Amino acid sequence: MRVAVVAPPWFAVPPTGYGGIELVVSLLADGLVDAGHDVTLFASGGSRTKAKLVSPMSQPPDPHELGNAWYDGYHALASYLQMTGFDIVHDHAGIVGPICGAFLRGDPPVVHTLHGPWTEHNRPLYSLLSHHVRLVAISDAQRAANLDVPYAGTVHNGIDLSAYKFRTDKEHSLVYIGRANPDKGPKEAITIARRAGLPLHMLLKRGEPAEREYFEREIEPLLASDVMLYENVTHDEKIELLGRACAMVFPMRWPEPFGLVMIEAMACGTPVVTTNWGAAPELVEDGLTGFRRDGEDDLVEMIGRVDSLNPAECRRWVEERFSGEAMVRGYEAVYERALGSPTP
Repeated sequence: MRVAVVAPPWFAVPPTGYGGIELVVSLLADGLVDAGHDVTLFASGGSRTKAKLVSPMSQPPDPHELGNAWYDGYHALASYLQMTGFDIVHDHAGIVGPICGAFLRGDPPVVHTLHGPWTEHNRPLYSLLSHHVRLVAISDAQRAANLDVPYAGTVHNGIDLSAYKFRTDKEHSLVYIGRANPDKGPKEAITIARRAGLPLHMLLKRGEPAEREYFEREIEPLLASDVMLYENVTHDEKIELLGRACAMVFPMRWPEPFGLVMIEAMACGTPVVTTNWGAAPELVEDGLTGFRRDGEDDLVEMIGRVDSLNPAECRRWVEERFSGEAMVRGYEAVYERALGSPTP
């Protein structure tokens, strides 16, 4: 199968630091090559892949430009102007990508993975796009949040398990990874860790203006010697922090479509203490690979019980459900259905 994979333009593939979508795209493109497909990856310069690489932009935009529609538009249009000779296009880019894909009129078919949440603004546009591109959800929770559009399938994100060192010896510390955003719960993570009497290693993204503003207003006043703050860490540094923590605390308060960091933690043998929002019930098995509670008091209590959980069960859970191989097989099935059916 000749497959074109379109990545977002914001980070290289795979990313050197932040970039969950880019991690998924990298694993998928390489996995498709390993499965015998002819793959071309459209991604920013500096990317590394087993596929053929086409880079409309020689380097990713400055991180402060994240979300700038002009970069998004240029990358998408420059990519889609080269969509000849492919059997299928798999789009992971922003909203401009599937808009460009709609104009292909099914020749070749375009599959678009929904990496973000449903909003009142994107629902009407995706409703229109669903007549021309095939939409794939990354969780049942994301799919259930909008039943007004047809889906080509649900495929969970996967990770390369060989890149996540399994560790059974744990320190009495917690880890948090996320954006400086109220929905992600970084402020609550500090409070929960402090109430549980454990130090917190906090990997925080605060590159965008709104993130910096939230950090300065809500997070910075809470910082003390029991909170170790990290930014722009390497993958190996992230895995080290994930692996040695006794738990990840992830008190999100929004319908997270997936939550890759929770999978990464469990792959390292680290249980996750989180809420029941979004896809968390699909990712974290309560009482086996972590605990899910919604109240802060309950989350603090569960932190005290993580020693009862088996790190090997966390790893096994990810191996069985969220491996890169499982994700590749899921998307191969989506491609086969797309090639065997008319445009939606």
